[in-house]
Amino acid sequence: MLKQLLHKTFSISLAIIVLFSTVSFTIEKHYCGDVLVDVSVFSEAEKCGMEALEILQKKSCCKDEIDVIKGQDELKVSFFEELDFEQQQFITAFVYSYINGFESLPKQTIPHKDYSPPNLVADIQVLDQVFLI
Repeated sequence: MLKQLLHKTFSISLAIIVLFSTVSFTIEKHYCGDVLVDVSVFSEAEKCGMEALEILQKKSCCKDEIDVIKGQDELKVSFFEELDFEQQQFITAFVYSYINGFESLPKQTIPHKDYSPPNLVADIQVLDQVFLI
């Protein structure tokens, strides 16, 4: 039970790690002067409405910051043939020792498994009042 729970937990955590290592996203921030107006993830940040005034003054008080967090583009999949000889030898020895390291339990034979006792008509010890002391 505990082994299955640990196995499932470990598998799910590895899947989540692979998922988050390959996801890319952007964080966009809009400042009006020195004041942070809006922060958004995955979409465009909301503007403060000063763009029309900036066109007239030809001076910009607003600025946008874009932080791009780039995930891993390509996962490396290596094959057994691509490894050098020492690595192949280590993996082969490890797998062999892991598989052969466990012994199976001997099959237990139960001789009376298919035996059905005779029908009990009367308890003879109680009828004869003979008991072992």
